Amino acid sequence: MSSSPASSNRDHWLATAKQVSRKVNLAWWLETLSAPLLVAAVGGAVALLVVRRAFPHIEPWMLAASASGVIALLAIGCRAWAARKFERPEQSLVRIEAAMRLRNSLSAASAGVAPWPTPVERIDAGLAWQWPRLLIPPLGALIMLTAGLLIPITGRSLNPAGPPEQPQAWKQLSAELDQLTKEDVVDEEYLEETRKRLAELKSQEEEQWFSHSSLEATDSLKKSHRAEAERVEREIGRADKALATLEKNAGASNQAEKNRLVEEFDQALQGLQNGAMKPNPALLEQMKQLDLKDMAKLTPEQIEQLRENLKKHSEAMKNGNGEGEGENWSDELLAGEGEGEGEGEDPGKGGVDRGPGHSPGVLGTENDLLETGVLTGLEAKDLSRTTPGDLLELQDGEHEVDQSPSRISQGGSTEATGKGGDRVWRDALDPAEQRTLKRFFE
Repeated sequence: MSSSPASSNRDHWLATAKQVSRKVNLAWWLETLSAPLLVAAVGGAVALLVVRRAFPHIEPWMLAASASGVIALLAIGCRAWAARKFERPEQSLVRIEAAMRLRNSLSAASAGVAPWPTPVERIDAGLAWQWPRLLIPPLGALIMLTAGLLIPITGRSLNPAGPPEQPQAWKQLSAELDQLTKEDVVDEEYLEETRKRLAELKSQEEEQWFSHSSLEATDSLKKSHRAEAERVEREIGRADKALATLEKNAGASNQAEKNRLVEEFDQALQGLQNGAMKPNPALLEQMKQLDLKDMAKLTPEQIEQLRENLKKHSEAMKNGNGEGEGENWSDELLAGEGEGEGEGEDPGKGGVDRGPGHSPGVLGTENDLLETGVLTGLEAKDLSRTTPGDLLELQDGEHEVDQSPSRISQGGSTEATGKGGDRVWRDALDPAEQRTLKRFFE
């Protein structure tokens, strides 16, 4: 059953009015959403960066879904706010007839007082989209949110911060003690006592590690340890030197010289026994059993074995003494060997007691020294090339003093012998100079 022409005309105009109404309402919604969308996009981009840094394990799709949900909630809220300005289909009919100049025919037909006009091919409601104003806000929001999701950022570690790093001097001292223990050249009792004192410093509260008293105690312990190590090294070298001289000149030296070397060896042995740091007990026992007063009874193997043992201990003391680690950094720098911490690590990581951490060789490569020989002076023969200040000659001599009395004019052409200051200036100075000199001598 086909509908009547009047009913078809009505359906056409009402459907057209609903389309125009939806278009107007969409424009109101986008107009209301544009400003809040940009503000939310800026805040969302910042929030995404913060969340990605604080929680790097979160998947990107989860962040994108969360951002989309926030935008959807914002759009729903803006639609509810813009609904106050929405246009009904009856109002759209009035807009159409006003734009197309239908002379209220659609309003009259909707009221039932006139028939519906015949449909036309082109409907003009007087509306046009402003595309730049429409597209800029959503595109800007999309760019900012995408940047918040894709900009590379380093995630913050969620692990709790560990304890603060201990003073470098503690690490150095501990390494020196470990080296001496490894070489087995020092009495274990001294090493245990030093480790105990170091452990007492480490047992302080972390806030006190870098206090003045703690650093002062650390410095005192380190200097005491190194002084002992230097003393042991010095006494070992002294004993080795005396033993080498005795071995070399066993038959040629007189008895007095031999007694002096034996006494020097005994003094070195006594020094090794009396200090806080003592060498390996085996070395002390070997030195005690050696009878240097009767070298004939000693075999070359015994002397050589003791000397090798002494050299081993001396080298171990040098390696375990930690010399040049941050205390003589300027010498290392000039020599091109300073490497920040003094232990061969990366340059530029100096510290309070490790030196400034300069890169090696910052002053350039040191050239080989030239053999300059004896310095001799050059005698200039051509005096025409001399310059002011050049020393030409030195002579000893005396001033030639004129002993004859000076004569001054007195009363015209009469001359008389000057007295006192008169002999100095009266007949040679002008009046102004004479007055000045007179004031000076008054």
